Amino acid sequence: MGEVLPFRREPSARPEPLWREAVGVQLREERAARSERLTDVAGRAGVSSQYLSELERGLKEPSSEVLAALAGALRLSVADLTSRAVGRLTAVRGPVCLAA
Repeated sequence: MGEVLPFRREPSARPEPLWREAVGVQLREERAARSERLTDVAGRAGVSSQYLSELERGLKEPSSEVLAALAGALRLSVADLTSRAVGRLTAVRGPVCLAA
């Protein structure tokens, strides 16, 4: 069998988004779709508005407990919130390399 080489991205390719970034974008979109303020959602979830802002900007990674609290504050299940965030990560961008 031939030599197996690791998949290398082209230097110009953008890095894949991190989980915390995808979750953050989803949190912000869910909140904005409901026309709610940071303080409203943060208060219902039991976190500070500053912390929620950092989560939305992808600067912090929420624990499973905080994620559940935020999902509840947005009237979503954890499964709904996370599956929407996963959709951001699985969107195909650029060339795809499949192994046989």
